[in-house]
Amino acid sequence: MSSARQIASWVNFVTAAAVVLGVFLQVYFIASYASGAEDALSAHKDVGGVVHLVEVVVFLAAIVAFWGAWKEIGLNFSLPLIGTIQLALAPSTDGDPGNGWVHGFHGLLALFVLIIAAVIAHRGMRALGLRRPTEA
Repeated sequence: MSSARQIASWVNFVTAAAVVLGVFLQVYFIASYASGAEDALSAHKDVGGVVHLVEVVVFLAAIVAFWGAWKEIGLNFSLPLIGTIQLALAPSTDGDPGNGWVHGFHGLLALFVLIIAAVIAHRGMRALGLRRPTEA
């Protein structure tokens, strides 16, 4: 593997793992907000913006790391795609509650973001040789 592809593989793995961590933080912040911590909503939104940017970096790193492995690149593309849809389904902050049933998909799609990022990180660990070999 060339050094550029190796570096891109590391970036892909680390950023996918960061997305996993970021989703957990967002769940904590929104649960804190629902429990009365008023300033936690701001933290939820701020971390969400950063996580979404990191999702894009995951995909861009995958293009370099996995060029020619279109299924792998497609999986990595699904992360910012689902993340963008998830952001679009968030309720507005202008006081209009909108449709809560539709906005509920914002939280549901966060689970998909988490799962996709975890799969990408797991594959990255395997590709980089970071997993212990299984015993026969």
